[in-house]
Amino acid sequence: MAAERFKVVALVAAVMCLCSADRVVMSVVVVPLAAKNGWTTSFLGIVQSSFLWGYMCSSVIGGALVDKHGGRKVLAIGAALWSLATLLTPWAAIHSTTGLLAVRVFFGLAEGVALPSMNNILSRWFPTNERATAVGISMGGFQLGNVLGLVVTPLAISSVGISGPFILFTFLGFLWLVTWAYRVPNDPQESTCISKSELKLIQAGKSDPCQSKGKLPPLTLLFSKMPTWAIIFANITNNWGYFVLLSWMPVYFNTVFGVKLKEAAWFSAVPWGTMAISGYIAGAMSDYLIKSGYSITSIRKITQSIGFVGPGTALLGLNYATSPAVAAVFMTMGLSLSSFSQAGFLLNMHDIAPQYAGFLQGISNSAGTVAAIVSTIATGMFVQWLGSFQAFLTLTACLYFAATIFWNLYATGERVF
Repeated sequence: MAAERFKVVALVAAVMCLCSADRVVMSVVVVPLAAKNGWTTSFLGIVQSSFLWGYMCSSVIGGALVDKHGGRKVLAIGAALWSLATLLTPWAAIHSTTGLLAVRVFFGLAEGVALPSMNNILSRWFPTNERATAVGISMGGFQLGNVLGLVVTPLAISSVGISGPFILFTFLGFLWLVTWAYRVPNDPQESTCISKSELKLIQAGKSDPCQSKGKLPPLTLLFSKMPTWAIIFANITNNWGYFVLLSWMPVYFNTVFGVKLKEAAWFSAVPWGTMAISGYIAGAMSDYLIKSGYSITSIRKITQSIGFVGPGTALLGLNYATSPAVAAVFMTMGLSLSSFSQAGFLLNMHDIAPQYAGFLQGISNSAGTVAAIVSTIATGMFVQWLGSFQAFLTLTACLYFAATIFWNLYATGERVF
């Protein structure tokens, strides 16, 4: 019989899959919507980034709520609200552009709590030397959600219409919610299903208590430490590159290589699938090295360096792709290696500030979301202005390399707060 903590991480991975799929639906649907409504490439970037406006606003508040009330309740509320927003999206798209933007902002508000909740839940249910693997499994679900959204959406549109994929993922969201409410307590100590031996293993493997007293750290103290800025800059860089690829891959293949929507979705989906696998490998490798006696600081620096140098190099190579197959190879390499960030900065918040990890993640997510908004909109403007993706891909690669240097100078795996 599977250990209780692995049932929990399976449900977390499932909701992260839906969280991602609900986002990706719009990156595919926006292609026929743009053609139907006559949107320019620049305005298409605004539509693509609209959910990030809400996401940015909810990250800090959501992180603070997670620290105070735990991830279980906050995640459930967030999933219910973003599923509702998903259901309303096609209705809003048909009636008005303003309504569509408003629903996407609401969608972003609800999804802003997902990552802080995930980290909080996993920190409660897993010992330190298994946390990277747990995050790798959960984020693997997130990446598979990209695949699911990119592959299923064109098929659902062709058979049902634009509303098809939104209805499907809404149904799955509420199905997950019922299972979550029935199955998962906030803390392993509250579980009636967990064995004594598993509970002892979890508690013995934690170097710090994960519960917070609900108090926020002084912001002056938080921002006075360079490890905080290392996490913030890493999140900015990760989100910048991630959302360029997430929002623009189908458009890239359609524009640069003339690939039709269904084929573009398949080309776009392959890299996300391999990213799910490599994220698990990164987490398992990280936990193995911790158990072998390597310092957490060294492991966080190594994995994050791979997570930045890899995609930066791949984006430079993408400029020289001569076919959609070659482009897909570079994107696959870049996204696969970027998943090593999951064992880098994404875990580092609990390393340096276990009591305030949700709040710190909220702050860094907000900064990263601003970067994602800028990069998503700027990509459209650059492409419309220069007529190609090349300049913006080079700029993003340079940002990856600069962030690698900053991270290795200032990041630490030791507790700071």
